[in-house]
Amino acid sequence: MTGIVKRNKALSVSPLKSSQTVGAALAFLGLARCLPMLHGSQGCTAFGKVFFVNHFREPIPLQTTAMDQIGAVMGGDDNVVEGLRTICESHDPEIVGLPTTGLTEAEGAHVTRLVAEFRARHPEYDHVVVVPVATPDFKGCLETGFAAAVAALLETVLPKAPARRVGHRPRQVNVLASAGLTPGDIDEVKDLIEAFGLRLVVVPDLSDSLDGHLPDFDYSPLTLGGTPLDEVRTLGDAAATLVIGASMARPADLLAARTGVPDHRFDHLMTLDAVDRLVSILADIAERPVPARVERQRTRLQDAMLDAHFALGFARVAVAADPDLLCGFAHLLVSMGAEVVAAVSPVNAPVFARCPLASVKIGDLEDLESLASGTDADLVIGNSHAVASAERLDRPILRAGFPQHDWLGGFARCWIGYRGIRQGLFDLANLRQSREPGHIAPYRSVFATEDPDVPGTPSQGARRPH
Repeated sequence: MTGIVKRNKALSVSPLKSSQTVGAALAFLGLARCLPMLHGSQGCTAFGKVFFVNHFREPIPLQTTAMDQIGAVMGGDDNVVEGLRTICESHDPEIVGLPTTGLTEAEGAHVTRLVAEFRARHPEYDHVVVVPVATPDFKGCLETGFAAAVAALLETVLPKAPARRVGHRPRQVNVLASAGLTPGDIDEVKDLIEAFGLRLVVVPDLSDSLDGHLPDFDYSPLTLGGTPLDEVRTLGDAAATLVIGASMARPADLLAARTGVPDHRFDHLMTLDAVDRLVSILADIAERPVPARVERQRTRLQDAMLDAHFALGFARVAVAADPDLLCGFAHLLVSMGAEVVAAVSPVNAPVFARCPLASVKIGDLEDLESLASGTDADLVIGNSHAVASAERLDRPILRAGFPQHDWLGGFARCWIGYRGIRQGLFDLANLRQSREPGHIAPYRSVFATEDPDVPGTPSQGARRPH
């Protein structure tokens, strides 16, 4: 069982985590015609927006209740009510996400009560769905805030006692996608499910809103693409739900309780065994054989595993990431004969009990540097904040996770499925070989004299001694 090494210092040095508030906002950005409004100061929203813009290289719709120092002390109830009214009046969204920040959580804001007050004052906007969610940034991380927002969405939209319609759409498959999945990952899941002739509803669908496409118009104050509200309301009609990421356990439990739709849960889709299980489940749901092109992808991955294991066998890797992504990489690396010698996560999580790790340090990037240096790691895996740590360690880094502000296309990268795993193995192997080329040094006879102009080569007039 994985040992958990708790924090032993009173502050973060070179922080690893992104806040719950940012995670909740990211989940809302995967919903169609949505506008997240962070309940906090302008700086809280601006800081998160910088992360999003630098990572996705796209305009990001975010609003704020603009709490000032007086509101922080006396309470900012009116900021929320007036903010919601202004957004509904000016932009007519379908959904408004309302996550809290550390400031308003410390002040004691109760956003559910504030939404009820908004409903009482402005019944003309009852058609707009408002999703309140408590996401204090002094606890949790991006992954937990993302899951909390998805759970709050399902709790708000799905009725508590609906008429059971499981299988009413027998070819529909729901997908609950965790924060560990990139838009590229979600595209891969879509391609795989559609290869079996199935229809899917992804919640939330970042591949449709933050995939880096050019719209037909110049500007929109709302999200462009994402899961439509009407599709969220059909989740109870599906034949099955796929839950990708252990962090989505709470939303999955809520969806199962309210709809009765059976689910299949995956901690990750970053190993051959995990993807094989998914393909088998899809074949059973669709009642058809595995498509030839999917089988071809599998054989390509197997060949890549054979090619890469020479470079990755006995590799020593340091990984810093949120729990879902950390465990996915741990399973992938161990399956290839590598060893995770340093594992750092911003928070503890139940999924660590199922990870092939000796220990996980709950800490920051300073802890990663210390562990990687002490264990002589060959490679580092982490987000852009870990680049400076890798440089100080003089080790190559594979960028993964959020944010990636110094690397174009990180948001579009696919890590899962047969194709995503294959490319990930190639990248890891190439990084390892860049440090250890593996060629045999040319032999130099001890009897050969050196040419003074070309060190290491025999001189032209050199003769072998008698």
